Amino acid sequence: MAKESSDVRKLADYIKSDRCKKIVLMLGAGERKHFRRHSRLPFSRNRPILLQANLARLKLPYPEAVFEINFFRNNPVPFYTLAHELYPGKFRPTLTHSFIRLLAQRNLLHMCFTQNIDTLERRAGVPDDKIIEAHGSFATQRCIDCKRVYDDEKMKVKVLAKETPRCERAGCGGLIKPDIVFFGENLPDEFLRAIPMVAQADLLIVMGTSMTVHPFAGLAERTGPNCPRVLVNLDRVGGIGRRPKDTVLLGKCDAIVLELCQALGWEEELNALWAKTEIKTTGEGEEEADGEEAEAENLVETITDAIERQLNLGDGEAVAKKESEDDVPTATTSTPAEPVAGGPATEKEEVEETQKEAPNVKDEKEPKL
Repeated sequence: MAKESSDVRKLADYIKSDRCKKIVLMLGAGERKHFRRHSRLPFSRNRPILLQANLARLKLPYPEAVFEINFFRNNPVPFYTLAHELYPGKFRPTLTHSFIRLLAQRNLLHMCFTQNIDTLERRAGVPDDKIIEAHGSFATQRCIDCKRVYDDEKMKVKVLAKETPRCERAGCGGLIKPDIVFFGENLPDEFLRAIPMVAQADLLIVMGTSMTVHPFAGLAERTGPNCPRVLVNLDRVGGIGRRPKDTVLLGKCDAIVLELCQALGWEEELNALWAKTEIKTTGEGEEEADGEEAEAENLVETITDAIERQLNLGDGEAVAKKESEDDVPTATTSTPAEPVAGGPATEKEEVEETQKEAPNVKDEKEPKL
């Protein structure tokens, strides 16, 4: 731990120096596992158990079918059953999210790339123009047929009422879907356009990620050769740690962020920002809330793990697709490639890495929710 504390001090000194003006962050889809103690969920009694029962009653062929566009077209009810429980406003941003806002307030945040769809970065107060949601999010929604944008407040009313929203455009009536990247859909244009910003970074911080889903994972190889890279994670992942200026801080994100802010002299500001994100709960004791939070988080992790299994291309079963040069990459998973000698991966190499097809898991044993 002494070595990590020394590394945190060195990181703080660098952030305070004139050399660090543009910080890029990468937040992974597994970050909830790292911050659970600080993420409050105002659940009523037995809600997580009821959600599991509801999904079981819907008889999904496999859990990740909830996020398949073709399945959604034919049966949107399972997705909206899940959306009712996970809709923004039910999760509290964490200390780490407030740290990102603090970086923005101090004009140090160049861009925050996130794999998460829960909009917690926005809820923490991170400016919209400093967030790239690589896999989309619940923040906006549109018709899957005519692509017309659907009103935010109407969407909220429908989701919380457990109703499936439909397009109100005359003659359309298509299904409304949040702008989340489903299997079979392209990654957002905003993500692809923002990729070059990584090369402008003075510091890259990667937090709470498995570094297996591409092209997101490949962002870490796009920094300049002299850019310090920091991994904050429970385990060593990806290629961070191989360059001379890399730093690996193993542990929970919130704990390391708190230690870093203490070294920076920002602890009071951090706690003040996080206090503003508190969600008021009523009627239930802290002990019961903690137990239900753990059950709900386990359900989220089960679904997340099932999605990653479908995206996993490391088992040799994936078959490369023949695509035209105009095709846009979709989210895939693979073993991270070795960094290109002399600098970051090229645009062509990154796109080639993404042009793979997820294996068909429908014939596999059905995972349990």
